[in-house]
Amino acid sequence: QVQLVESGGGLVQAGGSLRLSCAASGRTFGSDTMGWFRQAPGKEREFVAAITWSGGNTYYADSVKGRFTISRDNAKNAVYLQMNSLKPVDTAVYYCAARRMYRGSIYSTEYDYWGQGTQVTVSS
Repeated sequence: QVQLVESGGGLVQAGGSLRLSCAASGRTFGSDTMGWFRQAPGKEREFVAAITWSGGNTYYADSVKGRFTISRDNAKNAVYLQMNSLKPVDTAVYYCAARRMYRGSIYSTEYDYWGQGTQVTVSS
């Protein structure tokens, strides 16, 4: 059974930092693209960042470029999202996702596995 489990969310003041982690199990994810998406109340799920299997290619939403960094550790079947200079608009549930393709994607419909999400709340 494939599982993606996110952790690291919480409440932080604007300008602060959080590091999200996603632990994957149930299959080998070393060749997958891994991504982070988020969904704020009343809004659609949106792309945040993605990283290809080798870590050689990363993709970011314009809204987080320069503030967020995605990374992965294939030996640990884990992916991370370092979030700096957080803003209240970053408040959302953050989801980890895996895509069974080595090519990256920013589209949620192209991801095959999803975690349950972790809440990130940024206060002003």
